[in-house]
Amino acid sequence: MTPGARVQAAIDLLGRTAAFAQPAERTVNEYLRGRRYIGSKDRRAITDRVFAVLRALARLDWWWARAGGADPEAATEAAERGGIPRGRVLAALALVERTPPSDIAAMCDGGRYAPEPLDPDEHGRLAALAGQPLTHAEQPEWVRGECPEWLRPGFRTMLGDDAPAALAGLTEPAPVDLRVNTLRADSRDEAAAALAEAGIQAAPIPHTPLGLRVTGRRAVTATPPFRDGRVEIQDAGAQIAAALADARPGMAVCDLCAGAGGKTLALAAAMRDTGRLVALDRDHDRLASAEPRLRRAGVHGVERRLLAAPDDPWLADNRQRFDRVVVDAPCSGTGTWRRHPDQRWRLTEAALNARIAEQRETLAHAAKLVKPGGRIAFITCSLLPVETTERVAELRRAHPELAPVPMGEAWAGAIGGMPPGPAEAESLVLTPNRHATDGFFVAILARSGDGA
Repeated sequence: MTPGARVQAAIDLLGRTAAFAQPAERTVNEYLRGRRYIGSKDRRAITDRVFAVLRALARLDWWWARAGGADPEAATEAAERGGIPRGRVLAALALVERTPPSDIAAMCDGGRYAPEPLDPDEHGRLAALAGQPLTHAEQPEWVRGECPEWLRPGFRTMLGDDAPAALAGLTEPAPVDLRVNTLRADSRDEAAAALAEAGIQAAPIPHTPLGLRVTGRRAVTATPPFRDGRVEIQDAGAQIAAALADARPGMAVCDLCAGAGGKTLALAAAMRDTGRLVALDRDHDRLASAEPRLRRAGVHGVERRLLAAPDDPWLADNRQRFDRVVVDAPCSGTGTWRRHPDQRWRLTEAALNARIAEQRETLAHAAKLVKPGGRIAFITCSLLPVETTERVAELRRAHPELAPVPMGEAWAGAIGGMPPGPAEAESLVLTPNRHATDGFFVAILARSGDGA
């Protein structure tokens, strides 16, 4: 494809994602599947450009209006309304890719598959954008942080003065993180050496005893270490969260919201594929998708079960049967905006309230499944109090037999050493700016009592 054709494809795709009717990743995949004539390098270039725009949507809309003569207040109003795909791509070429106006004009020559030529207004806007920073002091905080205004107070409550830096971190692309599977690999060093033989450089990740971070963008899934199950793709934050569950060989462990099995795999490796490990989920397709991953990882002892309804008899039959109950709770996904940048604009209050209701129900199940002396690991990739601290407080009011395990104690027992935060804290909050991970919240609750 010509450079102009790549630009036009990005404009077309952003038009398809503008309504945020479905995840952008799905829209992009559907578009590219229907155009198999597009080569792999072009596919990557188009996809990268679309997601670069989605990561900077509010700032690009603000700047496009500002470059057209709007004052800061009017530019903010334009950002609230949202811009058009062509303007967003042109602004991204100037502000994100730092392409000179003359080169942008050359790509927009009206040729076959290329965008129509720039009009005088677009020429003027691009000239005004040349050399400008993407993030500007005149932009309001929600624009700079690419965060819908109605969500910003929640971030501020959760993170305090660190909220702007955390939001800025969530606008950056996420790295490729790997977890070494100790059922297949002898050590992290051995896995790193195998990746190097396959042409992929990966370095240890701080705070994760089994984590490796890939240098650059490489096709990890095509390498022997991945195909052989020695490494699994998993964000460092998710690795830390799974490790803090402190699953051990011979235990009975329930992964209550197993999904496609990412944390199930980590739990199985920690348990050395022994004991009892049950992976539950309400979605049959997601649960089924875990099967090839488990097989590749050499995991054979997982019981996968569809949770048919809130009153599924299995829940009553397994009351107080588990040493560990892991609740990777359904949530808004605000901590994963690096990977799913469109999600910030797709989220609605109704959807958030639905996730909160699911969390209440799931945590109530967890409280019944855990043994006296056992622990619940409450994990969520959210940075909003309504999906984290407020849910823990509500659970403890309903179940006074559950007490928080100080993070220093939980970290020392499960990982070793000191946590990346206060040892006395009752939970751990991970953010991209402080820990180079997705946003995660982890609380460990221990159950006391005599089993009554």
